[in-house]
Amino acid sequence: MVAFEKAGRKNTSETLNAALDFAVEHGVKEVIVASTCGDTAIKAVELLEARKIQDIKLIAVTHNFGFKGKPEIEIESETRANLIERGVLVYTGTMPFRNIGTAIRETMGYSQQDLIANTLRLMGQGVKVCVEIALMAFDAGLISGEDVVTIAGTGRGADTACLIKPAPSNKLFKLKIRRIIAKPVDW
Repeated sequence: MVAFEKAGRKNTSETLNAALDFAVEHGVKEVIVASTCGDTAIKAVELLEARKIQDIKLIAVTHNFGFKGKPEIEIESETRANLIERGVLVYTGTMPFRNIGTAIRETMGYSQQDLIANTLRLMGQGVKVCVEIALMAFDAGLISGEDVVTIAGTGRGADTACLIKPAPSNKLFKLKIRRIIAKPVDW
């Protein structure tokens, strides 16, 4: 496992390299990357292209439409088109740990999804997001159900990578975090 002293985008290149090395070494054919604005996904596809890796399906998962309250999506249309042109599946959908429960929390002060999200955050924000993007990609039918490598971070960039046996969000407790490939020790 790659362990970073601190969380943050400065770990992006090393996280992506560790995740792709792991995927190649272990025959994992699907890699999911959290990428709000597309920067991390662009770096991931550039690494795949530079290494001439063609048998890995790359999926970029973005924040949902209206995430920040405005009726918009954070990834620029040109960036999205660039990724799609390069063979990346770009998915924007409902985030399991930030959906109707968030509205309930904002009104009532508590939501069951917060308990799950905050429990996962005990291992770092990136671990929570790695689980979330695996759920999202499975719900959307973008992955096979075989083990996937997920890549996420704390804020922008990437500092966490996991090997996950995915599940649909309505079967959350069937999901398995098999390995932590990279993660900060402090966040």
